[in-house]
Amino acid sequence: MELLTTSEAAEYVRLGERKLYELVTSGAIPCSKVAGKWLFPRHELDLWVLSGLARPAGMIAADPPPIVGGSQDDLLEWMLRESGSGLASLTEGTARGVERLQRGEVIAAAVHFHSDAISADSADDGNIAAARAMPGLHDAVLVGLARREQGLVLAPGNPNQLRSLSDVLASGAKMAVRQPGAGAQMLLEVLLSRAGAGPRDLRRLDPPCLTGPDLAAAIRAGKADCGVATRAAAKSAGLDFVPLLLENFDLLMRQRTYFRPSIQALIGFIGQKRLKQHAAELTGYDTTPAGQIRFAA
Repeated sequence: MELLTTSEAAEYVRLGERKLYELVTSGAIPCSKVAGKWLFPRHELDLWVLSGLARPAGMIAADPPPIVGGSQDDLLEWMLRESGSGLASLTEGTARGVERLQRGEVIAAAVHFHSDAISADSADDGNIAAARAMPGLHDAVLVGLARREQGLVLAPGNPNQLRSLSDVLASGAKMAVRQPGAGAQMLLEVLLSRAGAGPRDLRRLDPPCLTGPDLAAAIRAGKADCGVATRAAAKSAGLDFVPLLLENFDLLMRQRTYFRPSIQALIGFIGQKRLKQHAAELTGYDTTPAGQIRFAA
C-alpha cells in the first residue's frame, strides 16, 4: 500500500495543505496517524475522490454501512433506537465486530476485551490494550459507553447456591457459554485461568449461545444452571445474578468515522440525562465514561 505524506497528498488531490488539515480534523478524508505524522493511503484517496462523483447504479460506496457491529447490549440498542442516528446493529461478539470494522463492513464495533495479560495496576484496560495492538487500525478511537457489571447469571433463587466460579467448578453445574471471540467468553477464560482451570473443566451446554440474552434464555429454560453475562441480561430474564467485576464497554471506530453525522447523532444523545435514567432502570451500568474519548491512536 502506497502512503503519501501531507504535502504529497495535498498535491495529489490538488488542495492546499491548510484545506487538507481541515478535512483531517473533520474526519472527512482517509488518513492514519503514525508516529505523530499523518499518512494518506493513495488507493483510499482515489476512492475518496471517486465518492464525490455521480455514482452509477450498482457501484459500491467507499464508506462503511451505518451498522454497529460487535457485542450485544440492551442499553446500546436502546441508544441506537432513541438517538435517531439511523444506525443499525449486528451483534456477533466483540472479536467478530472488530473483524468487520477492519474490512469496512461496519461503521463501529461495540467491544469489551478481556486478557489475562492485563494486570490490575496497568494504565491500559483490555479495550485500550487491544486497540493499541490492532493491525490495520492505526487511526482507532475508543468512545466510552459505560462500565457494566458482568457476573454469574443463575436460575431464580440460585438453587445450587453458586457464589463464584470455584463453586461452579466444584459442583459440576452445567454452564452456558458464549462463542469464541465474544467478550464474555474471553472473561470466562481469564477467570478459569486464574482459578487454575480451563474450558474443558466445565460441564458446558452446547452449542454456545450467540448473545447474553440467548444465554439467559437457556438458563431460564432449565437447559443450564449458570453462565457469564451482564446484570441487565439477568434482570431482563428474571434471573439471579452474582457480580464478578465491572468492565469497560466502548465503541471502537476509525478517526475519520467519528465526525460522520450518524455517529455524532449517537454521541450527542449519549450526553443526555435520559441515558443515565434508562441505565438505572436496566441496572448494572455506570454511565460516567459515556461519550468520553478513552483512547485515540
